[in-house]
Amino acid sequence: MSYSIEVYNAKGKVVKSLDLKKELFDDSMINSSIIHEYYLLQRANARLVNAHTKTRSEVSVSGRKLYRQKGTGNARVGDAGSPVRRKGWVAFGPRNERNYLKTMNKKTKKRALYGILTQKVKDGLMFGLDDFALKTPKTKDALAVLANISLHDVKLLVVLDKKNDIIEKSLRNIPRVKYIQSTYLNPVDLLEYDKVLFLEEALNHINA
Repeated sequence: MSYSIEVYNAKGKVVKSLDLKKELFDDSMINSSIIHEYYLLQRANARLVNAHTKTRSEVSVSGRKLYRQKGTGNARVGDAGSPVRRKGWVAFGPRNERNYLKTMNKKTKKRALYGILTQKVKDGLMFGLDDFALKTPKTKDALAVLANISLHDVKLLVVLDKKNDIIEKSLRNIPRVKYIQSTYLNPVDLLEYDKVLFLEEALNHINA
């Protein structure tokens, strides 16, 4: 089955319909297992390993035995660095040497990414826009363009073909709207935002 996307102008009128390449946008590309694996990979690789506890050799305490072995009626306690004492070392605590990085080959990543995009198109959640037609950065004007396409009240991911200060400054204060360049498309953003709006040039880039 072949898919196409309607491209709107800033006034909300459909100006053209762009046919998507069948070898890139096809139901066979939708594989939930690969998509899930790629999503977990991105999450894991972005993880900051901050939790870190000290071992016996790293705590700064005296190694002297706190009191004599016999005759006190107390337990046979060791030094102040014992893990049961305050400021002592931690037994089985987290260490920042742990590696959460995951890997996946480029071909599989590409299939997963186009699988998500295909599902978006299939569900009618992907749109095209020829241009925002903004001369100066203005949130009100950008919001009006989104309202013309009925995308002003949803979690929206706007995909740009390249860096554009006017568009970026106009969109950054709109709640639930995020912009990203097409070269940085990723599964986390595509899955966490309900709908996706591509600028026409960005759409041509991923359709190439």
